[in-house]
Amino acid sequence: MKTDGRNLIAWKRWELPLLVLYAAVFYAVIIRRSLQLSRDYALNLYGLRPGWIAHRLNDLSDAQWRNFRGNLPILTIVFGIFAFVAKSTRVLFRLKARGMSNVWLLISLAYLLYLHGACTVFVLSIASLNFLLVKIFVKTKYFSLMLWTFSIFFLICNRVYEGYSFSMFGQHWIFLDNFRGVFRWQICFNFVILRMVSFGFDYYWACQGSGFDHKKHAEYCRICKSGKTCYQILQEKSVPSDKYSFGIYLCYLIYAPLYISGPIMSFNAFASQLEMPQKNYALKDIVLYGVRWILSLLLMELMTHFFYYNAFAISGLWKQLSAMDVFIIGYGVLNFMWLKFLLIWRYFRLWSLIYGVEAPENMPKCINNCYNLESFWKSWHASYNKWLVRYLYIPLGGSQRKILNIWVIFTFVALWHDLEWKLLSWAWLTCLFYAPELVLKSVANAFQVENTIGELYFREVSATAGAVTITCLMVANLVGFVIGPSGISWLIARFLHKEGWPVLVGMFLTFYVGTKLMFHIQDAKRKGR
Repeated sequence: MKTDGRNLIAWKRWELPLLVLYAAVFYAVIIRRSLQLSRDYALNLYGLRPGWIAHRLNDLSDAQWRNFRGNLPILTIVFGIFAFVAKSTRVLFRLKARGMSNVWLLISLAYLLYLHGACTVFVLSIASLNFLLVKIFVKTKYFSLMLWTFSIFFLICNRVYEGYSFSMFGQHWIFLDNFRGVFRWQICFNFVILRMVSFGFDYYWACQGSGFDHKKHAEYCRICKSGKTCYQILQEKSVPSDKYSFGIYLCYLIYAPLYISGPIMSFNAFASQLEMPQKNYALKDIVLYGVRWILSLLLMELMTHFFYYNAFAISGLWKQLSAMDVFIIGYGVLNFMWLKFLLIWRYFRLWSLIYGVEAPENMPKCINNCYNLESFWKSWHASYNKWLVRYLYIPLGGSQRKILNIWVIFTFVALWHDLEWKLLSWAWLTCLFYAPELVLKSVANAFQVENTIGELYFREVSATAGAVTITCLMVANLVGFVIGPSGISWLIARFLHKEGWPVLVGMFLTFYVGTKLMFHIQDAKRKGR
């Protein structure tokens, strides 16, 4: 058995350089071809603007990234002023949770008035009605039905009526439609709805009594063992009943740093940190976090100046490309999306850390370091995943109804993003690909590896399954965010054509190699613990 173990270790050491070499060649080919495509089609692409690097054009075709990048200076100044005001008042007046909630409520209301203008009244009215209903129904058996019905009703109505017009409430209010602010309130309100649900259920469970075993959790939690406080403790531990007040509730809903795009955090976690600011991140840790964010921003600037992936997707020119080029553009778009969201979410999380509130990290892993759907969704918008697990997955029955639950959850996720068929197609495709993975995982967990040959075989099968999963994940995201459901038949025809088969095989081999590299990364992490 020892000899077999040494042979397996030797095989891994021999395999690793070959995998790294393949990956290096793959990225060299991708980069070279991406540069060539961007240069050749630059004049036909939408959304390119004059850049500041090497006299190249800058891909600002993504509206969300363009707006965030353009508003960075003013956002930084505003949040800097907020930080000075909040920190000064806390120290000068020795404020605790209730006092700080009032400070942040005033700051956040000023922020909302700038963003939404007169439409702030819609945000406050729906939020106030939700608070009233929660307090009335919290001790009834209809509470869950009431809260979900109320939340989904406004989630849909806000989009159907496009944030409502003041003229709907009478002609004498129509002048207020001229003061709707600079940002559509119904977009931000999707996050407010998640916070309303969180407050409702956290309060409901606090009234019933929490069954969370803190001592048992602390025994196996690496963060708690290090002397820090993990997010799960903050989330599961109910705050005192007086903290479920209207002031703290409203402060939580519109807390300025996390209002526009999150990360999402539970009411319990937020309210507890109003009382006692986070201590997990020292000043040097926050500075390092900020430096890493700046380096990531520079990486994005390099990417958008040299690789016009998103402009290809927006312009529709990918339909004119070969199968190989379509794969390159699709792969590039997914990496662009990952880096875009990482920068947006980490920017607002950074300011929240400065203010003393630690929100969950939304992108804890690189998109290229996930080989199954479960790990991908735990690492992409991770705070939303935590919210879904706590407020949807577990109440629906958890792992006992896992295959059924994912259909409900991903349908909700699609509706939460927007009322579009392409998002529903993305959600249902993801579920279609997710279900077989869950079945295979349950089989794999029951499989006992008895020797080195068995372990090697299991590793190869897992790598193959990983390649299939990454391919499916890429297809689902391309359908949801690039080509839409109408492009599925085109995509299948392009890759199943005679010219597309070699690309399909090469793509699968690349994902197989990538999965094997991820296994080596996991092995290295285990040794480092």
